[in-house]
Amino acid sequence: MSHAGRIIGIPGLEIERVVRRKGIEVWAKPVHRPPCKHCQGNGLRIKATHLRTVKHTRQGNQVMTLHLRVPKYHCQECKRYFRHAFTGIRPRFRASEAYRLEVFEAHDGGVTQRKLSRTHQISPATVERWYQHHIKQKRSEGDRRYCPRVLGIDEHFFTRKKGYATTLTDLKNHKVFDVQLGRSELSLRRYLKALEGRERVQVVVMDLSETYRSIARRYFPNAAIVADRFHVVRLINQHFLSVWKQHDPEGRKNRGLISLMRRHQWNLRDEQHANLMQYLAEYPVLQALYVAKQRLIRFVLLKTLTRKKASIKLPVFMKLLDELAESPLRALANTLRSWLKPIVAMWRFSKSNGITEGFHNKMEMMTRRAYGFRNFENYRMRVLAHCGWDGVINRV
Repeated sequence: MSHAGRIIGIPGLEIERVVRRKGIEVWAKPVHRPPCKHCQGNGLRIKATHLRTVKHTRQGNQVMTLHLRVPKYHCQECKRYFRHAFTGIRPRFRASEAYRLEVFEAHDGGVTQRKLSRTHQISPATVERWYQHHIKQKRSEGDRRYCPRVLGIDEHFFTRKKGYATTLTDLKNHKVFDVQLGRSELSLRRYLKALEGRERVQVVVMDLSETYRSIARRYFPNAAIVADRFHVVRLINQHFLSVWKQHDPEGRKNRGLISLMRRHQWNLRDEQHANLMQYLAEYPVLQALYVAKQRLIRFVLLKTLTRKKASIKLPVFMKLLDELAESPLRALANTLRSWLKPIVAMWRFSKSNGITEGFHNKMEMMTRRAYGFRNFENYRMRVLAHCGWDGVINRV
């Protein structure tokens, strides 16, 4: 590569002159004649030359504009015409690929369209168009992916008008696999039927949603359903706090007591535990339910158990559910019984939907930065660009 090619980043150019005003104006021409692109012959003559202006890159705070003398060749062997092609500059484009990629990466990193329009001397509509072009390229390549083996499924809020969206996460590689509008089987049916490789899914992690469980059973027949540990713990706390409100409505309003009730018993200091036991001593039924709740949470937090250890724990767990069925927490006991198989599967599995919840936080920040999304496809493409597939087609 020539010295001029190293500076500009485009090989095969000879710089004629450089003018620095508001920007950097560079006049250049090709150094060598290429072989004929039709017959690979070398008998070329220059039929005509025209000037082409292309935005290339930024040096410091100045935009470099290339004024290229583009020869039109006539091949003496095949008698055909063609124009000189430059590396990194597509035909009829007014900006080089390096410049378009620079704008895309800046906007993808959080720089606003308004600021890019000032620094790169293009319109906000052009920034959006270039960004969408690169995102669609990634999405078209990503559409050839197979469904991941370990799949997390959860919902998140999109807009008031369009409601909720469903997030599908590759929990093994910590990537968002896809985002689809809707959370019912009717709204997701067409997408799930066309999903390639769904028979390869081995594990589906979800919250205690009957809708998602029926979807997993129907569209992922070879997958084991695993309950999400966080949502099970939250369900237990919600039922316990509801029963507490029935026994002591005034105590339920105490924020300090709420904090102590929600925490795991082994995370309390001795002083905090003593204060809590002193309060619960006034309500014997509530105290017994609190002890049962702590035992229940210890079972829920079990993970990476062998089949043998899980079979030993299961009868004790079932006995605890039988005891809760005769208490004010009978609704909780019935719910856990109906989800017994996914909860037992949770003991043997270490992954949770915390990865998906983390991506939901990131999606919310993206929505706030954009002052809200109206077009779901635009939102989906941006989510996949920030949280999803990184350019490697995974067929494993």
